[in-house]
Amino acid sequence: MTSDKLKALKYFLLSVFFSIFSSCSKENAGLGGEVILKLFPEHHAKAITSQNNYPDTAFLKFNTKEFPGDGADLYDAFFIGLSGESFVRTAGLKKGQYFIYMTGWDTTINQRVAGGIPYKIDVSTGELIAKIPVTESH
Repeated sequence: MTSDKLKALKYFLLSVFFSIFSSCSKENAGLGGEVILKLFPEHHAKAITSQNNYPDTAFLKFNTKEFPGDGADLYDAFFIGLSGESFVRTAGLKKGQYFIYMTGWDTTINQRVAGGIPYKIDVSTGELIAKIPVTESH
């Protein structure tokens, strides 16, 4: 093998190595991980408790900081709260950037509430807690 071909082979192998290495370290939000989120919807700093007829729901959009809209079909995953609990538990999330949008029913004003925030998961395992501000829907 000539030195030019050997050099070209070395550059090729190095570029393949760096390509593989950089794709492995990329943070891609989504399902299939080991992170649990406990998401607490709050309206004017008051907990919103999941109701039998209107359960609190958390909608997650992967790999974005931007609000995608309020349609359920615009999100990648959703999780439903248990009646009587003031949080929605998610499971199986990966490290990465999410937009979390939540809906619920505020019994003190007898109205639907909704809202969301961008949220970044920086760990690969564990349970995290986040308060999600919600307000009256118009």
